[in-house]
Parts: sequence; C-alpha cells; structure tokens
Amino acid sequence: MELEVLDAKTSKPYGKVQVSSPSTSISDLRVLIHKALKQTPHVDRISLRLEQRGKSLKDTDSVKSLNLGNGDKVYIKDLGPQIGWKTVFLAEYAGPLIVYLMFYFRPELVYGKAAGNAISLTTHIAAGCYTVHYVKRLLETIFVHRFSHNTMPLSNLFKNCSYYWGFTAYVSYHVNHPLYTSPCMCTVWAALAAFALCELGNFSIHIALRNLRPPGTKVRKIPVADGNPLTKLFNLVSCPNYTYEIGAWLSFSAMTSCLPAYLFALAGAFQMTVWALAKHRNYRKEFKDYPRGRRAIFPFAL
Repeated sequence: MELEVLDAKTSKPYGKVQVSSPSTSISDLRVLIHKALKQTPHVDRISLRLEQRGKSLKDTDSVKSLNLGNGDKVYIKDLGPQIGWKTVFLAEYAGPLIVYLMFYFRPELVYGKAAGNAISLTTHIAAGCYTVHYVKRLLETIFVHRFSHNTMPLSNLFKNCSYYWGFTAYVSYHVNHPLYTSPCMCTVWAALAAFALCELGNFSIHIALRNLRPPGTKVRKIPVADGNPLTKLFNLVSCPNYTYEIGAWLSFSAMTSCLPAYLFALAGAFQMTVWALAKHRNYRKEFKDYPRGRRAIFPFAL
C-alpha cells in the first residue's frame, strides 16, 4: 500500500511511503515516514491527521482501523521543538523543593534582620510536608511513572516551571515570614493527619496505575482497585490520584491557614478537574464496559 504524505500547513507534498501491512500503527507509521522521507520533521515532532485541519491521530490507531487505502493522503503537522516528559517533571518538581527550602533555611536573604524572630512549630511542619510532597513527586517520576508519550512541546517546560516555582515562592514567603501566625495546634495536627493520608492515597493510586501498563508498552486498561484499601476510591471516581492531590493541598492550606496556599490548592483543583473530565470522557469512549457509576474526580458529584 502506498500513502501520500503532505504538510498540513502548506499542503506541500513530502513524497510517498510504502506501508507493508494494514495493521501498522500510527506510531510505527510516523517512524516509517521519517525513515523514508528524511525532509520530514523528527519522529517526536510529527502529528499525523487525515485532513489538513483534522484531529491528530492516536498512536494506537492502525492503518486498517482508519480505512486507509492505496493512494490515500495523510498530513503531517510539525509539533515544534520537543522535550522529554520526564525532564519536564523533574524540573517542575525540583524547583519548588529548592525555592521553598531557601525561604525556610535562609530567611535572612528574604526578610533581613526580622528573620531572627522565633519560628513557629507549624512553619517547621509545613516545610516538612512540602519537602515530603516534592521528594515523593521526584522519586515517582524516576521510578514509578510510565509515560504514554515520549515528549511534549518545549514551551511546556517554561509554563509548568513558572506555575510551580512561582506559586511556591508565593506560599513559602508567607508561611516562613517572621510575622506568620499559626492556627491552633488542634487544627494543625488534624490537617497534618489528613495531608499524610492523602499523600499515601496519591502514591497508592500511582502504583496501581503503573501496574496497569507493562514496561515498554502503551497498553490501556480500565483502572481498578487492588489490594490496597486506599485504591478503593477507584470505585467512585476515574482519577482518584487527582482527588487525593486536591485533598493534600487543601489539608496543607488548612494546616497553615495561609491564603496563598488556598489559592494554589484552588488553581490546582481547577486544572486537575479539567484533566479528570477529559480522561473520564476518554475512558467511557474507549471502554464499552466502563463502570457507569463512576464520576470523574469528586465522588457522587463530578
């Protein structure tokens, strides 16, 4: 079978490529195109579509499932400069750890002479929670997460780092401030317990999701609870990792009674809700037997 390859932006033809099997996946087709037509963008920059302004094809689609025949056209959209997902995750999570601990360990650099004031126990606990959260994120990125895509646009590095690093500076400035006033310790201990539970829950969900995908594959399955009781939240929502994440940051906010922390939690909750709704729709579309009683992110609500 022969396919004609064109530029989605200009309609300029790159050439033609021979496809030996109708079972060839879009992922393999991208590699085949770049190997046969050297003037095309790098494989990681190629997004294939059936029409100039059409939707990008999924890597798991096949030539046969898309009803492509001899002489049909496929269009390439150049995604621009790319960067590895793992690289972006490591950068966006290492930054907050460095920024927060700079405010905590070297307050004189920010607050001047006022940094000599006594620091509350809550400030110490908050620094511990922030450290645990982002160390966990870094270790998960290195040892747990299996990414379905190799790269993302380079611009995401600057956007993501600006968000995480900027909010961290905003939160840590207030929580580590010499004039910071802690809420009552009953609130602090209760919120700390909730934070720890949500962090454990989030980690448990990430392990469960990792075990769904064999190493080196892009297999997708319906996520379900395993033997860990903290994964039972899968029975109620499609994205319990986001549910636990929101719970952790709301707990941190309550523990510190810090407005910037609440703003960070709410901003994160909004973005994670958008992601969860999209994933929930995709699950229901992809799996005909997907549990109908599940919500996207908030049990019984949304």
